[in-house]
Amino acid sequence: MQMTEQKRPLILVTNDDGILAPGIRALIEAVAPLGEVLVVAPDSPQSGQGHAITIETPIQLSPANIRDGVEAYECTGTPVDCVKLATNVLLKGRKPDLCVSGINHGSNASINILYSGTMSAAMEASLEGIPSIGFSFLNYSHEADMSTGKSISGKIVRYVLENGMQDALLWNVNIPDMPFDQIKGIKIARQAKGNWVEEFQEGTNPRGTKYYWLTGKFVNEDNRTDTDLKVLEDGYVSIVPSWHDLTHVKALASNKGIEGMAL
Repeated sequence: MQMTEQKRPLILVTNDDGILAPGIRALIEAVAPLGEVLVVAPDSPQSGQGHAITIETPIQLSPANIRDGVEAYECTGTPVDCVKLATNVLLKGRKPDLCVSGINHGSNASINILYSGTMSAAMEASLEGIPSIGFSFLNYSHEADMSTGKSISGKIVRYVLENGMQDALLWNVNIPDMPFDQIKGIKIARQAKGNWVEEFQEGTNPRGTKYYWLTGKFVNEDNRTDTDLKVLEDGYVSIVPSWHDLTHVKALASNKGIEGMAL
């Protein structure tokens, strides 16, 4: 898709850290010069929500004053709810040219994509045929300097608007936590194999009821040189072309034996 003066591309912006997060403010500033922007984001942090949707309680949308000239709304639902409401209610069938989600505070590399509300929002848009990008910056602090993330995301969005995403509809972009001039470049990568080694801290509340607080650490189990974790470690921005088909293709043939089982 080519950017022209006659028709500015429509860019849908969302996130999972909430509409007040510095990351989404940086992303809005990055993409606002590139098209018409609509922002729909949760009214509170929704990290780790994955592809959750709200079905048992009503969802509310309220206008938000986030930047002059940008239409914005805060939503009481999940990141995926935000995308659904944007495309089905606010846009009334008008299809965005691009959906961008983030900039997430913290990594969504490797298996983290499965838990991420940031990436699930982008994935939801891709399910509707909208080219979508999830951006994450490898710093979890709310006070993180997002200038590198802003610069990188703006350049990537401009590239996609001018060149498309080829065979992909969903990119998982992770940006190293380092000054912009120290980043070596961009590399297309595969999702690394990794795992969370989880622990639960047990406590007791003032009423005597036990509670559990999830903690743990991430372990990289992949020594290949073309993974997102490796290229990030080497100082590059990683882009993983992603998809929502969870079929284990190799196992289609090897599991054929069960088809001969008598029922």
